[in-house]
Amino acid sequence: MVSDMIKRPEYAEFLNELKERIRIAQTKAVLTINKELISLYWDIGKRIVESQKEMGWGKSVVEQLAFDLRREFPDVKGFSTRNLWDMRRFYLAYKDDPNLRQVVAEIPWGHNLAIINKVKDLSQRQWYAHQTVQNGWSRNVLVHQIESDLYGRQAVAVKTTNFPQTLPSPQSELVEQTIKDPYIFDFITIEKDAKERDLEKALIEKLRDFLLELGMGFAFMGSQYHLDVEDKDFYIDLLFYHHRLRCLVAIDLKMAEFIPEYAGKMNFYLSALDDMVRHPDDQPSVGIILCKTKKGLIAEYSLRDMSKPIGVSEYKLTPKLPKELSGQLPNPRQLAGLLKEVESEQENGKGKEMREV
Repeated sequence: MVSDMIKRPEYAEFLNELKERIRIAQTKAVLTINKELISLYWDIGKRIVESQKEMGWGKSVVEQLAFDLRREFPDVKGFSTRNLWDMRRFYLAYKDDPNLRQVVAEIPWGHNLAIINKVKDLSQRQWYAHQTVQNGWSRNVLVHQIESDLYGRQAVAVKTTNFPQTLPSPQSELVEQTIKDPYIFDFITIEKDAKERDLEKALIEKLRDFLLELGMGFAFMGSQYHLDVEDKDFYIDLLFYHHRLRCLVAIDLKMAEFIPEYAGKMNFYLSALDDMVRHPDDQPSVGIILCKTKKGLIAEYSLRDMSKPIGVSEYKLTPKLPKELSGQLPNPRQLAGLLKEVESEQENGKGKEMREV
């Protein structure tokens, strides 16, 4: 029987403190194990390279090594021929850059292979490794970010903002690093003649994917967020709070090319948010105008003398197929079956043309 003394709030606080301590210890244990594994794979890759050079061994030594290691350690995974070759590539990729080696030691082996296989530039590899550690990306998320060229859209893209003029440093740099251009909304499909509300609805329905594209730290506060200014109703398309930047982020969606009037409207929204919604401890609210297209100089002039921090980015969508075509193309199951038939015909030396679905 639990005594009344233990039921006190102090015990709940005590229990939560211990739970958090245990979780931290578990996380550190996982990271320690991963570092040891990466270090082991590095050493194996290094010894393979050195031994091949010193002894003049060819490719066959890797196959023999894989066979002997699996026989000696039957319960240990990771000693396949393919993985040993990957260890060799891993060592060769980072042997001349000790700083990068320290970064990649922080992420799992599968993540490292994804970066090596899909990213050739060392500075980009380092950036994706840092982002993986910072954001806690799974391997699938990492692959998606690489394939959508997140580095190009976020790290090196020339962005249209007035953040340096409207925000103090380092807040301006942090906000600048957060936004992308363009944003990729390939997880939704909408009609060609869709309106802003259709885009908003589609993004809300896929909120988890939308938050992933926005980046780490965004918390959704609402769509068509209501502002009452002198008994008049105004609505912000999407409102978020960014936990790392400690600020409100208003997003205005436009299914057309950017025009200067959009900047004035966003400036008004941000002024109202700062006066009516922003907590005194928060940083100034930030606005992002997402447009179908933009002309750089027009957007730059529109933001130049605005008092509030605003960025303008494009977005890309996956349009729906026209109705007259949607029923005439093969679905994924038909396509998979068709590919199997083609592969079978090629293996048998039959058929040089793909059959119609």
